[in-house]
Amino acid sequence: MRWAWAEVDLAAIAHNIEVVRRTLVSDGTTPAAVWAVVKADGYGHGAVSVARAALDAGAVGLCVALTQEGVALRDAGVSAPILVLSEQPAEDAAAIVAHALIPTVYTPAGITALDGAARGGAARVGVHLKVDTGMHRAGAQPAEAVAAADAIAGSAGLHLAGVFTHLAVADEPGAPSNTLQLDRFDEVLAALRAAGHEPPVVHAANSAATLTLPAARRDLVRLGIAMYGIEPGPEISRVCGELRPALSLHARVSLVKTVSAGEGVSYGLRHVFEREAVVATVPIGYADGVPRRLFGNGGEVLLHGRRVPIVGVVTMDQLMIDCGDLQVAVGDEVVLIGAQRGSAGSDAITAEEWAARLGTIGYEVVCGISKRIDRRLRPTS
Repeated sequence: MRWAWAEVDLAAIAHNIEVVRRTLVSDGTTPAAVWAVVKADGYGHGAVSVARAALDAGAVGLCVALTQEGVALRDAGVSAPILVLSEQPAEDAAAIVAHALIPTVYTPAGITALDGAARGGAARVGVHLKVDTGMHRAGAQPAEAVAAADAIAGSAGLHLAGVFTHLAVADEPGAPSNTLQLDRFDEVLAALRAAGHEPPVVHAANSAATLTLPAARRDLVRLGIAMYGIEPGPEISRVCGELRPALSLHARVSLVKTVSAGEGVSYGLRHVFEREAVVATVPIGYADGVPRRLFGNGGEVLLHGRRVPIVGVVTMDQLMIDCGDLQVAVGDEVVLIGAQRGSAGSDAITAEEWAARLGTIGYEVVCGISKRIDRRLRPTS
């Protein structure tokens, strides 16, 4: 097997769901149901295995971004409810209906396409109406919501199963826009009810809102990044202490060599050694999701439990590390994300650390680990 792999800890997925479920009951109100977001192949963790682990841990539904993501789960035998979080192209309507996915709508064209695919079925297809309360990415405008619900109610093949919105700044709990968006959402819900529409399910909370904004926890919460043990943002870190990262990234040393003082390494020879150095080659690179520029931003790996620097630009398939005074041999394990089991040290490199070095977010780090990297599952028990 290739000497580069990721490990996915399904027990961590279950643990993180339990942490969130405790949060949902902490204020004494009726807890919201947990729906696990497994889009983008489970944020790079593997959608099918994460979905099954999440459902076993108490999630009652799943969320995806694309029709094909939902179809893949159905083809793998997943029977739980699956919500597609944005309106899909009209040509997807038949597949959505055939695979019993829950579609999102917010345009007249989207409603018409789904109605056409659903007509003649044994039962009307339940759809969720998404309302744009301020993020301005997707959704019906608040003033359009009643007309959209009227169109759904007047169709032959559909019924209104849910209404939802998405918060743009939930990772900053104190941002005034959160209150503004929720107030707009409540105004839309009131208008819908006044027009005779009573949505059975209402939802607004992503991971950040689930952890810090009780007002957003309606009938269900859409648990994404927190389920994978990654904080939604720096301002949420104070409530993420119990979360456990589910993914770690590993490789093995493929070559060890001594490089003389004054010699450079990797493309462009941008790193020049001031002393003689023991350099190890690690067979993983930017085609696998290790950004090329990581070395120039202080990127490190764990070797025998100790941090050592990446030296020279990361290449497509390989990178190099300066081993310092450590004894190293071909086959030794290197940890790029995670902790090194069996080592004396307790250090760990997190996706959030990579994100801070690269000026991005943990989501992008884990979603960027490519399909060339085998995901090896660690079971839930």
